[in-house]
Amino acid sequence: MSYLEVSKVSKYFRDPEHRGTFCVFEDIYLKIEKSEFITVVGHSGCGKSTLLNIIAGLEGASSGGVMLEGKEVDSPGLDRSVVFQNFALIPWMTVFENIRLAVNAANPDWSKSQIKDYVFKYIDLVNLREAANKKPSALSGGMKQRVGLARAFCINPKVLLLDEPFAQIDALTRGVIQDELVEMWEDSKNTVFMVTHDVDEAILLSDRVVLMTNGPNARIGEIVEIDIPRPRTRASIIEHPSYYKIRNHIIHFLVERSQKLSSVNDNKESNNGNKIVSFKKELSKVNAKRTGQSHSLFHASRAEEVNQLNN
Repeated sequence: MSYLEVSKVSKYFRDPEHRGTFCVFEDIYLKIEKSEFITVVGHSGCGKSTLLNIIAGLEGASSGGVMLEGKEVDSPGLDRSVVFQNFALIPWMTVFENIRLAVNAANPDWSKSQIKDYVFKYIDLVNLREAANKKPSALSGGMKQRVGLARAFCINPKVLLLDEPFAQIDALTRGVIQDELVEMWEDSKNTVFMVTHDVDEAILLSDRVVLMTNGPNARIGEIVEIDIPRPRTRASIIEHPSYYKIRNHIIHFLVERSQKLSSVNDNKESNNGNKIVSFKKELSKVNAKRTGQSHSLFHASRAEEVNQLNN
């Protein structure tokens, strides 16, 4: 069994016109390994955030279930931590106090000095030492989300759930906080499940990108493997041969609502029936071709040198 498993999960809501129910998504089956970074991308209304809430235990599935380390998820817990796009900080508490609240909950037996040191460790990770005594009203949007990330990571959850955490942050600040997120994730190796609309963000951060079809009755259309080596930066990732192929494939899927996989890719099916797309094999073929050309040029050059010496 995988570390985190979403098994045949469907979600129905009551029809607003009271004509029964309608299906948001159905038969979602997803296996996530420990320390994996998964991103879900899809149009509004496909149930991305609803699925995240089900994994968090904040909402129940209509059918199916979620298993974490072999145990069913049926309520919120400290083994899962959520970062919302609306920051969700306690307004009358300072940065330090917001983070300390989470540390206290996760470590009730710790001394005050232990808690203080641990809180400042995470305040420093998100570069907020000078703002430690400020309340949320005195913080920018980017600073508020830094507090949210620090509060989520400090309890060392098994699964970190990110619901469009950078949606309300400007592009420049978003890039800085993405770097801080990756730094904390690489240090902790938590399993991450993130929802986003940003394709470039998904490619930069993820091991796999889950593409949802349109709702209602949404499902997983494809899972794209991001085979670009880590560490990644926004500047270097665009130089990788697979980057634009992956990006164009995801955008084409979203724009065209495609249910077919391009024949030029290394497509395969996993055991649960989700379509998997990988560009790794195609890149290997290109590299092999280039290597073969290099060898041919080398041997031709050597032959020419021998002929010149003989003459």
